[in-house]
Amino acid sequence: MSKTRVRFAPSPTGFFHIGSARTALFNWLYARHTGGTFVLRIEDTDQERNSEEYLNVIKDGMRWLGLDWDEGPDVGGEYGPYFQSQRSDIYREYLEILRGKGRAYDKDGAVFFKVSGQKQVLHDAVYGDVERLEEKDFPIFRSNGTPVFHFVNVVDDICMQISHVIRGQDHLTNTNKHIELFKAFGAPIPQFAHIPLILKSVGQGKMSKRDKGALIEEYQAQKFLPEAVRNYLCLLGWNPKNNLEIMDISEIISLFDFPGIIKSNARFDERKMAHFNTEHIRRLAPEKFCGLARKVAQDAGVNIGTDPVFADRVFLLCQPKTANMEAFPSLLAPFFNDNFEYDALGREKLFKKGDPALRARELLEFFDALPEIDADRLHGQIEAFAEAKSAKASEYLPALRYAISGQSSGPDLMSMAAILGKEKVVGRLKRFLLA
Repeated sequence: MSKTRVRFAPSPTGFFHIGSARTALFNWLYARHTGGTFVLRIEDTDQERNSEEYLNVIKDGMRWLGLDWDEGPDVGGEYGPYFQSQRSDIYREYLEILRGKGRAYDKDGAVFFKVSGQKQVLHDAVYGDVERLEEKDFPIFRSNGTPVFHFVNVVDDICMQISHVIRGQDHLTNTNKHIELFKAFGAPIPQFAHIPLILKSVGQGKMSKRDKGALIEEYQAQKFLPEAVRNYLCLLGWNPKNNLEIMDISEIISLFDFPGIIKSNARFDERKMAHFNTEHIRRLAPEKFCGLARKVAQDAGVNIGTDPVFADRVFLLCQPKTANMEAFPSLLAPFFNDNFEYDALGREKLFKKGDPALRARELLEFFDALPEIDADRLHGQIEAFAEAKSAKASEYLPALRYAISGQSSGPDLMSMAAILGKEKVVGRLKRFLLA
């Protein structure tokens, strides 16, 4: 088979786990790297646990991460249907093939597959050659007539002409059964690549849906950038060998291949994920960041006024100080709300360093006499003013920031003052003196 065909086959029985997302991502990356096809196939034979809600969560999460599928639900394709619940006739047809070859038999109401009794060698792209003997026959249909995972998984891979199976290392022990089935059907065996597990950040064991940070929905709700989550996930079990971590998706696609996948399990690090998010935010192009910032501000109920040029100036000033978009609206308050609250802890720290009210009165004198505020000249002007007062600029700057923003830290102070303009700066110094 000349063209790569890979698949992601989730069960819609729960929310979108980070391990599942990473499996989908690796399949998607390999398809894009090789110019192949990425198939989304839904394993929905468990009628009691399947849910339309969970299916939508998975699809929405994949779309949010940018993992578009070439065939599958909502897209179609020539190898459908892409829901296992709609493929019963196909499974019965393939069961009869095994019966005809003497490889399937009934027992206690179920149908069992008769193993070959020969050792099977898995040529895994990550783990190398793995040799195992499947000693016992195993069920392929339950007594209630529903097919078993091993059977439908192989049948679907055959019918959909899947060339590469990229899945978690925990499926490695299943693969011997699958090779037995592929051979029994006389079908070509896909190239398998078992990827390392994602371990919880603290303690031992695989990351479960109950662990903090385990669900993609959490990152959507916290307004993480999808490209940051995608970037971090690709490095959980893959090493691009270029000494880079923060990468654009086009670069990741160009580098992604099986030799970079590592055998050792990957440990999830929530702080590192947050760091990736911060780095991607600060690297966004101005136009894209302003668009995102405007939506986040509006969703948070921040009234950004009617001057888009002013708003964009504010957004871009705040961008270098933005650790995450969930907290981004708090940076905006000093620019769009003259009645902001003063941070109590910041005031306490400020009063430990002398008398800020004195410096604020002197700054009021300084700004009153200033024709206009120029961000490039302001720091030098404050230094000259301080020197005339036998003081240092560092004695004035904390008071100025706190008076005009209510915070002890934030975006570049000189630029903040310039964007606000002389009238607002003077008004806020007066307000601080009256507070």
